Amino acid sequence: MAIPPVPWWRDAVMYQVYLRSFRDGNGDGVGDLRGARSGLPYLAALGVDGLWLSPCFPSPQYDHGYDVADYCAIDPLFGDLDEFGRLVDDAHRLGLKVILDVVPNHCSTQHPWFQKALGSEPGSPARARFHFAHGRGESGELPPNNWRAMFGGPAWTRIQEPDGRPGQWYLHLFTPHQPDLAWRNPDVADHFDDVLRFWLDRGVDGFRIDVAVGLYKHPELPDSPEPDADEEARDAVNPLAWNRPEVHAVWRRWRALCDAYTASDGRERVLVGEVAVPTPADQALYLRPDELHQAFYFDLLHAPWDAGAFRLRIEAALRDIAATGAPVTWVLNNHDQQRSVTRYSRSRRLGEVPDLERGEARARAAALMMLALPGSVYLYQGEELGLPEVTDLPPHALTDPIATATGDPRRGRDGCRVPLPWSGPQAPFGFSGEECAGTWLPQPDWFAGYSVESRRRDGRSTWHVYRDALQLRCSLLPLRGPELRWLDGPPDSIVFARGDGFVCAVNFGDAPVAAPVPGEPVLSSTPGDEGKLAANSAAWWLVDRTPGPAPRPAPA
Repeated sequence: MAIPPVPWWRDAVMYQVYLRSFRDGNGDGVGDLRGARSGLPYLAALGVDGLWLSPCFPSPQYDHGYDVADYCAIDPLFGDLDEFGRLVDDAHRLGLKVILDVVPNHCSTQHPWFQKALGSEPGSPARARFHFAHGRGESGELPPNNWRAMFGGPAWTRIQEPDGRPGQWYLHLFTPHQPDLAWRNPDVADHFDDVLRFWLDRGVDGFRIDVAVGLYKHPELPDSPEPDADEEARDAVNPLAWNRPEVHAVWRRWRALCDAYTASDGRERVLVGEVAVPTPADQALYLRPDELHQAFYFDLLHAPWDAGAFRLRIEAALRDIAATGAPVTWVLNNHDQQRSVTRYSRSRRLGEVPDLERGEARARAAALMMLALPGSVYLYQGEELGLPEVTDLPPHALTDPIATATGDPRRGRDGCRVPLPWSGPQAPFGFSGEECAGTWLPQPDWFAGYSVESRRRDGRSTWHVYRDALQLRCSLLPLRGPELRWLDGPPDSIVFARGDGFVCAVNFGDAPVAAPVPGEPVLSSTPGDEGKLAANSAAWWLVDRTPGPAPRPAPA
């Protein structure tokens, strides 16, 4: 019996295009929309369903576009609205969806609203769009509360009033260049309705929502009992500033707006949230049927290379998130995290040095496992090449505000954002034209061995594992349903079945183990001897009938 079609986003594999590092179309060393357009056939050949495009709005680029000065235009650094329209049209012709990154928690200090607020008086409507407050202390010289910014330092900056006096303070939970918007002010919600419509009218298929647990703060802005928690964790921890219950009304409003567009022409528009919360059950609250369609599940990304840790996180996601009726949205990499090849290169035994060959084998295995799970997947550019983190960028080249604010380059994110290598034996490796004076972050010489050209030429490379897995994922009927059941397997492994006849096994150990099912696998991340599952590898099998208990369907 034929399986009825499901909405595209429920099992889509999306590809994150970090625009300034994907491909450069004008030779200035910074990726742009023209370069991204030229890379669309590559994405189609890889086999993904669409792309998530990082912010390309006008911005002073203190946080590389996540400090927005105008939500309804394109930064000239990246192109213009016409070029954006051509990218969307070309993507759709290739069958690719386009998800645009939107940043509602904060804007740039260069945004016209904030500039107007600086020139206005305390208590004015212009300041009411942000979190301005009087300072503490005898003359207001101390911040209004003890909150710390996630990227380091106090979460408050004092301004100079129009008459030259030291004045109020404004709240910024990231950097001083990114003032937080006051979502209790109806002007803010109305403005973002207009922003969504602006881009939906230009053909985008949905939005990735930055800091979707943000927006609302405790109305009284009291001191936090753990003021350093956000800064130490580099995550949304402070319950007075994040994951407030009021934020769910925003997502219901945005869902209704997107659903209205979907109803008008039958083309589904989607909301995917960056929802960093303590547990999968907390994340499930954002995925109720009238809220977000998807939310990134970061627990797998943060899991150590250990069979029990991976299984525990997969079980929790399928139990708590799938229970809402939403798919789990799996990720192993993104523009904020160290690349998986480098994360997994570390030994589980004390004293052993990292091994990038082992890290790449584990990253391939984790990817093959992830692509076998029920739900949606988001890939980060370059992971299909097996790219490691660039860990030795010179200090003068670092641009990430986390490294700048903390003085610790190890905490920065530049290493996973180095421009992609496409072809050739030397920089810029096809990212820019040969006339390019240098890419915005320098590319190491060893990138030559990881270029798209070299990886596609090598039939045993990580690129081919991803491409083959994506093709099989689309064609195998057992991978279309929501069910998953666990099977017995060797020690230090996980084994699960999907549908009737598909088995995936992952060996987390450093030695081969017996394959859990007989026969030749249809795909292996690292081929092993007959009847064996290689060390740090995963494999897929198609069998006549998978053993074990009856499948447990995900709740409707």
